[in-house]
Amino acid sequence: MKIQDIYIYPIKSLGGIRLQEAEVQTKGLKWDRRWMLVDEHGIFLSQRSLHHMALLQVDIETDGLKVFLKNKPDNNIYIPFEPETKDFIQVQVWEDRLLGQIVSPIANQWFSEILNINCQLIFMPESSLRPVEEKYTVNNETVSFADAMPYLLIGQGSLDELNSRLDNPVPMERFRPNLVFSGGAAFQEDQWTHIQIGDCSFKVTKPCARCVLTTVDQNTGIKGKEPLKTLSTYRRKDNKVLFGQNLISLKNGTVKVGDKLIIK
Repeated sequence: MKIQDIYIYPIKSLGGIRLQEAEVQTKGLKWDRRWMLVDEHGIFLSQRSLHHMALLQVDIETDGLKVFLKNKPDNNIYIPFEPETKDFIQVQVWEDRLLGQIVSPIANQWFSEILNINCQLIFMPESSLRPVEEKYTVNNETVSFADAMPYLLIGQGSLDELNSRLDNPVPMERFRPNLVFSGGAAFQEDQWTHIQIGDCSFKVTKPCARCVLTTVDQNTGIKGKEPLKTLSTYRRKDNKVLFGQNLISLKNGTVKVGDKLIIK
């Protein structure tokens, strides 16, 4: 088995970026979900309710991010890695509350106009710590603005098996993984507890419970019923639909496309 794809999602719930290699950090891959859009109450925004967030794509450039509309790439904004303000507000990701840094008034205005909702773009500095749920930690790990865990791993075989049941196959991007591996049987990752990729090691913490975001077409922003409808017929446990495995990093380093995945 080997790593087939590596993805990061710098701004939570916007388009992802495929990389050839990435730096493994405790919070997640470098730049992964270090930014987030929040409403006027500081609560995170996502494609779950704002499906058209799928139409915003992110690219990494030398000194920052470029965000643009997929169907109108000339409508874009550049966001430096370093926020332009020194202002912090309390933000909320599910049950977690922490301080986030306001990026810039210009970014707030651009996103508010695009999404037609009053919102702010927030950055997570290294000083803002969001603990992983204690029962899953080894060394008091923290996480970025991701839903709950720093990493998500999915086998290509698992998606292939799901697509064999669908009238219209879906791409891997619907599930927003960080690491995709090839080889092995469908859902083999369900049985693992520890893995090694290159010089990095990970603990497999829990299955990933899937939500309506998986039903949003990432090219049109239109919500449907699949693949959640089909997944729920055979991947449901404790009233949750499971697909992919969450991880924490036990040894940081660099992962590359083509690295062997070793079960430990």
